[in-house]
Amino acid sequence: MLKIKQADYDAMRQHGEETYPHECCGIMLGRPVIPGENEVVELMRAGNTRTDSAHNRYHIAPQELIKAQREGRKKDLEIVGFYHSHPDHPAHWSKTDFDEAHWYGCSYVITAVAQGKAEVTNSFLLRGSNEDDKVFDHEKIEVEA
Repeated sequence: MLKIKQADYDAMRQHGEETYPHECCGIMLGRPVIPGENEVVELMRAGNTRTDSAHNRYHIAPQELIKAQREGRKKDLEIVGFYHSHPDHPAHWSKTDFDEAHWYGCSYVITAVAQGKAEVTNSFLLRGSNEDDKVFDHEKIEVEA
């Protein structure tokens, strides 16, 4: 399960609308509550550094990941997941999303943005210990007021 405040949930979806027709991306800082359950405390927007196909791919620069880790440590938080949008595509992971996911135990949130309007938002927990046994499990999103 992914626990997230309503304001942060809305901010992720709005980010997708703002970057349409390109994919947005960002980092979720928080705490793992128990194995398989993450709580988001703060979002960090990231720039999509993909120049070849930003309309259907995203990439977060390593410098931004390091910055997020450092900011998190100052607040006793860690990276618990990532979010991105799928312009005019379903809120489900693609083969590329799966191939490029390497943060085990993290939540990967995807918002479908149709014609500039955020629609469905889903989350997937990356389980496993290496490339041979990794899987994405659909996870419930609990939006807290």
